[in-house]
Amino acid sequence: MNGSGSALAERHGIHGTIPADLAEVPSGAEQFSPLVPGSPSLEVVAERGLASMIVLAPPGTLERRYVLALSLKALRIGGTLVALAPRNRGGTRLHGELAEFGVAATETARAHYRICACVRPERLEGIADAIAAGGPRFVEATGLWSQPGIFSWDRIDAGSRLLAAHLPEFEGCGADFGCGVGILARTVLQSRRVTALGLVDIDHRAIDAAKRNIADSRASFQWADATATATTGLDFVVTNPPFHEGGGENRALGLTVARAASASLRKGGELWLVANRHLAYAPVLRDAFTSADTVVEDRDFRVFRAIK
Repeated sequence: MNGSGSALAERHGIHGTIPADLAEVPSGAEQFSPLVPGSPSLEVVAERGLASMIVLAPPGTLERRYVLALSLKALRIGGTLVALAPRNRGGTRLHGELAEFGVAATETARAHYRICACVRPERLEGIADAIAAGGPRFVEATGLWSQPGIFSWDRIDAGSRLLAAHLPEFEGCGADFGCGVGILARTVLQSRRVTALGLVDIDHRAIDAAKRNIADSRASFQWADATATATTGLDFVVTNPPFHEGGGENRALGLTVARAASASLRKGGELWLVANRHLAYAPVLRDAFTSADTVVEDRDFRVFRAIK
């Protein structure tokens, strides 16, 4: 094959949303983030199958090292890796972590980011250990399968715990928006009057874990943005909606989930939602629903019941 044909066959990858002013993304680069529904999995890319990779490195140590290790493994020898992160969310650790993998990287700083660029050497160090540490695992403390990077991956979030403790015995067809590893869904499915429950999450790792944690024919699983689902006519929705994005607080996320729940419910259907006390959900719930009331609250959270 001539040089032109070889270039056409090259694969380039990205992981996450890369700031356009910090790194140039090659034309046709494939997205491998588990937070972008429909993306192929970086885990199944053939070893040495990519010519380049650009990674917006996650803030969590185990997840970040896992993604860096998978990216290096996927690169051909001589392939290029650019890894970047805000300096206060893992960026200051990138250079040292790449060095631990046997990679010599150059480092620059721009717009509060640290940016490391390197070439994949023939020999890598510690890759298998990093992949094992950041991969799916059974968490003894929760009795559930999970993976670093999933929200509250190694513990039951206090908000979910409060909501689960006060859920009624549902009946009919419902959904768990932002299902995570399936904590709320497991409680909902204790009711034999529930005929179907759709678990929806934007994180592919969460959906994979939930499938392992819930062996119930009434459950279905969807890797999707809950705010963009076309589901209608549901009897109930439960949710512990997110309010963080990219490491920062985004209060609009949870409010958008609440509005999506309203659109998904039948008239008279119920939304059960838990939220941090400092988030102003009540006005939005009262605007999108016929009624909305606080069921219970503690020092940190409120549980709402809203009826369409």
